[in-house]
Amino acid sequence: MNFKELKLNKPILRAIAEKNYDAPTPVQEMTIPLVLDGKDVIASAQTGTGKTAAFALPILQLLFDRQDASKKKIKALIISPTRELAMQIQENFKDYAQYTNLVSAVIYGGSAIEPQIETLKKGVDILVATPGRLLDLHKQDVINLDYIETLVLDEADLMLDMGFIDDVKKIERLCPKGKQILLFSATMPFKVVQLANSILKDAEKIAVTPTSSAAARVHQTLYFTPKPKKIELCLHLLRNTIKGNILIFRRTKHGVDKLEQTLLRNNYKVDSIHGAKSQDERQEALNRFKNKETNILIATDVAARGIDIDNLDSVVNFDLPNIPETYVHRIGRTGRAGQSGTSYSFCSADEKQYVISIQKLMQKHIDVEEDHPYPLDPKAQPEVHKRKGSKHRKGRKSEGSKKKKKRWY
Repeated sequence: MNFKELKLNKPILRAIAEKNYDAPTPVQEMTIPLVLDGKDVIASAQTGTGKTAAFALPILQLLFDRQDASKKKIKALIISPTRELAMQIQENFKDYAQYTNLVSAVIYGGSAIEPQIETLKKGVDILVATPGRLLDLHKQDVINLDYIETLVLDEADLMLDMGFIDDVKKIERLCPKGKQILLFSATMPFKVVQLANSILKDAEKIAVTPTSSAAARVHQTLYFTPKPKKIELCLHLLRNTIKGNILIFRRTKHGVDKLEQTLLRNNYKVDSIHGAKSQDERQEALNRFKNKETNILIATDVAARGIDIDNLDSVVNFDLPNIPETYVHRIGRTGRAGQSGTSYSFCSADEKQYVISIQKLMQKHIDVEEDHPYPLDPKAQPEVHKRKGSKHRKGRKSEGSKKKKKRWY
């Protein structure tokens, strides 16, 4: 299928052609016709699946067909949990709408409110917003939600994890009753399903998870190691094996800061993002990474959610996530656009069950690398089974050790 078959108009087709979009992704192919038909949609889709275009393109199409000559009013509202994601969505809308006269804007907290107010006063068709800033400006009568035709809740699971559920429900109630609602979420925990059931009407359900594609494109390697030795293992791999642009995930803000300080002391070009940093600090760190001023970025899942980073060579799971979908979401950040990528995961004794759940979700066994200086006590390791003929990944051999590769079954 190509985008012309989705009945998009010429200005939009021209814009996406300039972005070198050849064919719609699965989530786009399934979502766009439903949105154009006015259906409510609940979609399970992660970063890297093309979900922003899945709702942005049909929204632009609908607004383009219905626009009038009167003063611009906000007719499409996209709610995003973080400033970084909101800015990214706005950039996409701007690119896709460049050959139309539709105007989009973004508002978020943590920055001056006056320029945002001035932008809104000029009139916009599409507004991308974080919940807190939207409600602040609505309370000041700067924003009128009476004309909303489509409401998008993006990264709904993260939105609820960050405590925005009451704000989201309030925003939904402030919009007209007959609106179309599109809900996108990387995972579908019960609280997200419960929210969807309470506000969506006869919603069409779409599930697009990149488990198989991530497993195919990303070379995954697992290292069993004691928890106190993870930093030493990380330094060993950075010196000998892992190169290029690297994204390292840690579970806590304290863990991020501790690893960052260690890498800085070892003269690595590293930065970090987590929830305790201001939005300006996080954006500056991200910009330095994208501009190649640094080549290592350490992050928590919440801080990194929704951030799109091109040309990422490797993902390191310093701490394994307890939610298997989160693992897939992490490694899916490398190996995009048909390119190969690599992931390295450190597993301590208390994280063994996480690996079992991850492999069950992916229906794929992760290669276990035993050739490293900081192995876990064999008594603490789960059973592994050596598969004949398995190929070892490229990397230096540690002194006094034999290369072995096993698969965990």
